[in-house]
Amino acid sequence: QVQLVESGGGLVQPGGSLRLSCAASGSILSINAMGWYRQAPGKERELVADIKKSGGNINYADSVKGRFTISRDNAKKTVYLEMNSLQPEDTAVYYCKASITSFTGFYQYSNDYWGRGTQVTVSS
Repeated sequence: QVQLVESGGGLVQPGGSLRLSCAASGSILSINAMGWYRQAPGKERELVADIKKSGGNINYADSVKGRFTISRDNAKKTVYLEMNSLQPEDTAVYYCKASITSFTGFYQYSNDYWGRGTQVTVSS
């Protein structure tokens, strides 16, 4: 069974910084794209940033370009989101998503997995 567990959320003042982490565990053969999404109250879930297995081909939402940085450590099966210059509009639940090939016995499966989310609140 594959699990994604996020950590690092919390309450921060405007202009502050946070670093989110998401670690994958379970019967994993490989992890392809990994990314961060967020959902604010009353809004749809949106892509924040994603990154391919090689660490290249990174995409950012226009609203976070220049402020957020996504990175990954393939050996640790972990993706990070460094968030700087946080603003109240960044307040949301942040979710990790990963495209993972896993196995059970002799069978392999490729699926997208989501974490349960971590709350980020930017407020003075």
